[in-house]
Amino acid sequence: MKVNAISIRAGNILEHEGKLWAVIKSEIFQPGKGASVVQVEMRDARTGTKTNVRFRTQETVERVSLDEREYQYLYPEGDTYTFMDVENYEQIHVSREVVGEQADFLKDGMVVSIHTYEGQPLNVTLPQTAVMTIVEADAVVKGQTAASSYKPAILENGVRVMVPPFVARGERIVVNIQERTYVERARD
Repeated sequence: MKVNAISIRAGNILEHEGKLWAVIKSEIFQPGKGASVVQVEMRDARTGTKTNVRFRTQETVERVSLDEREYQYLYPEGDTYTFMDVENYEQIHVSREVVGEQADFLKDGMVVSIHTYEGQPLNVTLPQTAVMTIVEADAVVKGQTAASSYKPAILENGVRVMVPPFVARGERIVVNIQERTYVERARD
């Protein structure tokens, strides 16, 4: 399907120069002189090599339609992760490169969406948020109760996030997976 370059988003799969590319990041630049361009960071879906490409905003690119299915996360094995199709119970192995940094938030039984092209996994989409437990947090400094002040905390998966001063060690919080930010305290 042909689309304008300005509509390219992270997670899209493009056909460019005869190869399939997964879009990692897409930014629009508007130089002081000349036409706006879209800077796209992409990863080759088959080999994993990365590249940066600039498109004019009105230039058309080929966006590939993929099969999307829900899978349940089972377990890691080295640099690959095993998922099970929730409908037919078939298992699929996905490399850490395809999952990306969001792999830190994978939990047993988590249901994810996997996009495949001709049976090959190209993109894994986790839920927007995850509930995590804080294993380490700095103590509250007296007088540091302003709404804009945050303190560092380490989650059970080793990821560091900034949390409000009232959140303490051992508490469960909701974390935005893409942005790796605190959302709210978890409701149990």
